Order: sequence, then C-alpha cells, then structure tokens
Amino acid sequence: MDENIESGFDQMEHSSSNTASSFRATKEDILEADPEFKRVLFGSQDMEDARHRLYGLLNKREFWLHSKDCDLDNLERNNALSCVSVLKQFLSPKNEEMTSASVIEVLYGLASNSKEWDEQVSAAFLIEMKRLLEGSLGLSGIYTEESLDFLRHEGRKAAFLRSDFLDDFADRCWARIRSYPTGLDADVRSLRDENRDRILDILGGTIEDWNDYRWQIRNVILGIDPLQDLIELTPEEKKAVNIANENHIPFGITPYYISLMDRESSRKNDHAIRAQVIPPLDYVMAMVEHRDDRELALDFMREHDTSPAPLVTRRYPMIAIMKPYNTCAQICVYCQRNWEIDEVLCPTAMASKRDLDMAVSWFQEHPTVTEVLVTGGDPVLMEDRVLDAILKSLSEIEHVERIRLGTRVPVVLPMRINGAFVDILARYHNTPDLEVCLMTHFEHSYEVTPESMKAIQRIRKKGMGAYNQQVFTFENSRRFETAALRLALKRIGVEPYYSFNTKGKEETGYYRVPIARILQERKEEARVLPGIVRTDEPVFNIPALGKNPLRACQHHNYIMLSPLGERFYEFHPWEKNIHQADTYIYKDVPILDYLDRLEAVGEDISEYGNIWYYF
Repeated sequence: MDENIESGFDQMEHSSSNTASSFRATKEDILEADPEFKRVLFGSQDMEDARHRLYGLLNKREFWLHSKDCDLDNLERNNALSCVSVLKQFLSPKNEEMTSASVIEVLYGLASNSKEWDEQVSAAFLIEMKRLLEGSLGLSGIYTEESLDFLRHEGRKAAFLRSDFLDDFADRCWARIRSYPTGLDADVRSLRDENRDRILDILGGTIEDWNDYRWQIRNVILGIDPLQDLIELTPEEKKAVNIANENHIPFGITPYYISLMDRESSRKNDHAIRAQVIPPLDYVMAMVEHRDDRELALDFMREHDTSPAPLVTRRYPMIAIMKPYNTCAQICVYCQRNWEIDEVLCPTAMASKRDLDMAVSWFQEHPTVTEVLVTGGDPVLMEDRVLDAILKSLSEIEHVERIRLGTRVPVVLPMRINGAFVDILARYHNTPDLEVCLMTHFEHSYEVTPESMKAIQRIRKKGMGAYNQQVFTFENSRRFETAALRLALKRIGVEPYYSFNTKGKEETGYYRVPIARILQERKEEARVLPGIVRTDEPVFNIPALGKNPLRACQHHNYIMLSPLGERFYEFHPWEKNIHQADTYIYKDVPILDYLDRLEAVGEDISEYGNIWYYF
C-alpha cells in the first residue's frame, strides 16, 4: 500500500492540524511560519534584493534536504523538495511575465505593511503560502501517524498484522463509497418507479410510451412548464430556467432523466443530476452576455482553429473528430460545444449531404488518421438509415481501423439503444479490421440504472466496447464520489476511460474544481481501487492542443500564485521532447474557495488537508 494513501486516511481520521479552522491564515501567520524566510524578507534592501536573497535561501534549503545531515522522514523530505521547487518558481521573473502576477511583490508589500496589499491579498493566498512554507521545512502535517511496520515481523504474524490493517483501511473506504447511492440500489429503483408513474400521469403516457425513445424525444421538457409540475424547484432554479427560455439559451431534459431526480429540491442525492441540466444563474447570465458572439467567446477548445474541413476537428496525429449532427436529446450545462448548439433536437441539426461528403473525403485523403470519433451533438440521435450510411462510408476507408461514437444516450435516453440500433453498429464491427465502440458520459453513480445497464449490455453482447468520459466537477468531487462511479460503471460493463478536469470556460465557473483536487482524488481514492476499475486517466484539455495527462508531472508545472490564491499552471503540449510548440498558461480555481464551498454543503473539509501538496 502506498504510504501517501495511508497518510491521507490517517489525516482524515486522526489529524488535529487540519481542522477547518486551520484552513485560515493571517499575514502574521505566513511570516511566522518560516522565521528564516521572514528574516531574509525583512532584511532586504528592496524587492529585487529580496528576490535574489530568497532564491539563495531556497537553494540552501534544497541542498540540505539532499544532504546526509537531513533527518526528515523520506516522504516528508520529498514533499519538502516539491514545496521548495514551487517557491523557487514564484521567484522567477519569467513566470511573472507569463502570468502577470508576482508573489514576491505581494510578500514584499505585506512585509512593508502596505495597506494596498493588505486589502488586495485574499485568505486563499495567505493559507497557500503558509502551507508551502511549512512544507518546505518538513512541517506539512501530512504524516500525523506512523503506519504499522509489519515488515519488522515475519511469516504468518506479519501477514495477519498487514491483513488487519488493510481490513480497517478498506472499511473506511467502503463507508465513504457506500454513502453515495446508485441507481441500481433497490430503494432507489422503487423511488424511480414512482417518479416514472407520476411523470407518465402528468404527460399522459403509458409504460409502452416510456420505453419508446421516440415518445421520450417528443416529450422532452423545454421550459418551466411542466418541469415544475414534475419535480420541486428552488427559486433560483426557476429563475435560471425562465431566463434561459426568455433568451433562447438551449435547455431541455428527457422525461427519463427527470425520473432520475428526486422530487423534493434538497439536492441531497440528485445534486449531480440536477446540476447537469438545470443551469446556475451565473451560467445563464454569461450566456445572455455572449448571445451575439458566443461562437468566438465560448469556443474554449478553439475548434474554429482546428477544423481543416467542414464537420472535422483535428488535434492529434492519428485520430480526428467528425460532427455530423449538431444537437442532443438534452443539454449538458457545461458542454464544451455550447457555442454551437442552437436548441434541443434542433430541426436543422443534421449536416448537409455536401458537408458530410466533404468530411468523408477529408478522412479518405488522410491515411495517417486511422481512428474517427463521430460526435456532435449526439450522433446516436440520428435516424437509423443516416447513421448506417455514415458508418458505411467510414468503414469503406481502408486505413480507418476504429470508429467511436460519442454519446450521452445511454445515460439520458437508454431506450434508444434498441436491437435495430445495435445491429447497425455490429454490421461494421469486424475485428481485427475495424472496431466500432461507444464513448459515453456518466457523471455520477446516481445515473447508473438498470435501464442504462440493459443498453450497455446490448452493446457488449455484440462484442463491442463501451467507455466512459467523466467530467470532474464540483458536483462529483467529494471524497470517494468518483470512486463510487467507477465501481458502478464496471458493474454494468462500462470501462472508465478519461476523467476530465473541468475546462477553464469562464461561464462554467460554478462547476470548476482545482487541479489539486483531481490529483488528490487519483492518489488517495482511485489508487485504492482494484486496477481493473481505476482504468481512467485524469486529463486537462488545452485549447487547440487537446488532452494533457495530469498524472504526468512533466506535462505541467505550478509556476505562480495570484493575490486571490489562484494557482497558475504552465501546461506543456503533447509534442514536448518531439518538436517545438507553445505552452499554455492556465489560472486555476483557488483551493480555499473550493473548500469553503464543500463546507457549505456539509463536507468535513479537514478530510481534504493534503490538497495543498498536490501540484
């Protein structure tokens, strides 16, 4: 067992140094956290003198940490080295130029008792600096309790000690995982049967209608009526939906997906489901602001700049995207393509035959591209004959070895995955020459249902794979919440594939989570699951360049901290060490702001204390 993981749980249960109140710091706290740092800062003639002298101090500290004289525990020593490295990044004039921020300017201003900086500096900056300085001294507080050293024993005695420890450790994991209900649980299934019957009664449908995806599509809920008759809405939810409708902001929910929501508006269990489709007010207002320029303002991934042909997007050497259908059965609030989706089930969503032919011709002319991701919108909503024709055209391209269908239909409209649909896919799935598979998008264990399992199993029984791309948002970022999803997905036959850190789209600020949290989740929660379950890769999407693996530290560096406590990361493109390409500077969500939000929804944020040391 990885000791970092064990220390995370020791901290969750035993640490007194990471109480909620310890997540606050004053100017005096950060200056007193590291007396030697304070002495150098106060003894400097000016800011540039402070920069050079502090860099010398950190070099000296780093040398000591590498020396035989260093008496720190090895894990604490390694964390100290990481903190020193980050602090040295803060002193870089080049990093200041790239980020338009300066930690040394802030620190020197605070040391000089500048009223201007006292007013500008946030609590998030102060606690981050305090934790980094403490960490650089080997005083992180991570390792609060020694792990059982079973290696001091031998044979069966050692095995018993280790097994007992692992039992206790696993019990704590399972307690958290099982606190998140799934749609497979008997009591949840019963509740949703009641929801279904109530919705059918209001909409005037039958069970046969319910299982017909065409009826579901005809009855997609597009506004406050009859949504407020089907579930209770908070005043803010009502206001957001009304403003969206008044300003023609895409909004819609299938009756099936509404049945996954709890009738009452507490958001206790269905928070991730509601947040997926009922927009927060700040999102709606941002969309209203960019109503006339959204194609440019909201195209975070710069698809305009990576589209070499109609309907085609290309960011990588061997795979490209084809987008034949530009709408969905319902709208995900934080969709990366919210700039081009006009409305739910838009009648003009289908691409023209001319554009389809041009897209297919592009793939024919590029033999280096061996994989096609057919996405949109949601291509699974296309008529069977149209889907069949597109798959046939792509399958006839000799160098195409894999076709992926990107869809959220198994989650929001599982009855669409019927026998006729699966037969179309199976017609072209002909390994080893051509693989056809499904890429879907479950967000939370509460979305995993018997209906979605039936849809996935139809795919799997034909020998085709189903893979999940989760977006890691505030609504699924609590301790072990994503672990619960991974386990539920494996139960129904879906392979976890990617965990996307929420994109830096300003209009989706409500959903964004610090990068440090997804790194912590991967290390302290996903890491304890069996290897066959933790198969997804945490990634960050860089505009125009594509995915950046977050576990590969060579692909990003933490280089600066703003006065508001926002971390600046420099992301390196996949071309690194291959050929020259630009890096990308990203300003993250302040960790303290995120923790405050968690505390507001009832989380014990002392359980997240290690987060400061994930870079």
